[in-house]
Amino acid sequence: MNYYIDLFSPETAKAFEKSDRNISGFRMSRKTYVMNQKIGQGDRFICYCTKVQRFIGILEVQSEPFEDDKAIFLDKNDPFTLRFKVRALVWLPLDKSIPIHEETIWKNLSFTKNLPLKSQKWTFMVFSSPRLWPKKDCKFLEEKLIRQANDLVDYPLSEADEKKLKPAKIRLSNKKEITVSVPEDEDTLFSEDLPQKKGQRESIRIQAKLSEIGEKLGFKIWLPNPDRKRVLTVWQPRNESLLDELPLVFDENTLKTIRNIDVLWIRSRSIVRAFEVEDTTSIYSGILRMADLLSLQPMLDIKIHIVAPDERKEAVFQQITRPVFAVMEKGPLSEICSFIPYSSVKEIAEEKKLKHMTDTILDDYSDFAE
Repeated sequence: MNYYIDLFSPETAKAFEKSDRNISGFRMSRKTYVMNQKIGQGDRFICYCTKVQRFIGILEVQSEPFEDDKAIFLDKNDPFTLRFKVRALVWLPLDKSIPIHEETIWKNLSFTKNLPLKSQKWTFMVFSSPRLWPKKDCKFLEEKLIRQANDLVDYPLSEADEKKLKPAKIRLSNKKEITVSVPEDEDTLFSEDLPQKKGQRESIRIQAKLSEIGEKLGFKIWLPNPDRKRVLTVWQPRNESLLDELPLVFDENTLKTIRNIDVLWIRSRSIVRAFEVEDTTSIYSGILRMADLLSLQPMLDIKIHIVAPDERKEAVFQQITRPVFAVMEKGPLSEICSFIPYSSVKEIAEEKKLKHMTDTILDDYSDFAE
């Protein structure tokens, strides 16, 4: 029996609580991982609620994975179509779920016990789901969750938690309403940024890694002129893969936006994937460039990604789900733009068989705001 993390947003946690609690779903982008791990009957999911950072339940897997697009967790366009039949061994209401920052939890998990309480350097563990977790940690959590199901100790939501749970609604011109998250103040989100010079060096290395990966996958690469000299100290292009000019026919406003995107993978005259690499700079600026591109050319079929340090995942998602990005012509940006952590870029770059793969490998490492 193996244990895997199963991530729920507060919204999907509430939807699961109201359901028969016999199905858990994941995005189809996780299918390769699920099949490689051979997740199946007898394995268990430790359920974790994002935003409020709490452990909320234990699910026992009752079936092999199957595909089903019937809306269960959302009213429509439910993206969690790779599913398992499950049995809920424990399911806690939010105010009874156990915060990861609760002292007995924090000091006993292998990836938090040596960190300061306010550190975010553990969040790579809740980057995507399902994901194999250390068995010792999960058995410890299982014991705590079972005990909590009996004792039901109160863990009141803080004012900050309540703010994260509060949805906002935007009314469109066609009278349709969209519910979006209300982000925290930007000052709060970026209070733990790395020193500027160190962050700049790391972001350049990641741009170089993305360029190298794209080159091995057979793409031409575009880098913005201000970054080229620094990236080329790390990455040495082969086979004339680095473009000097964009082979694209757009109006000047669109081209100006495209030229400033951190990394582009281009095939023939089409952009296949676009990456904004964020570190110590404001995440908002990179997301805004992506939104500008999609607004200027809504018919473009481009996969877009924000690439940032693992611990900044929540900050990225809070920006992507800002109300201003919920009313785009192509749909909410949170459903179009994914997050890829630095650690995944480095892992992909080390893949020995990369030259024989396709760019869909990125989908296994991409995560979307829920």
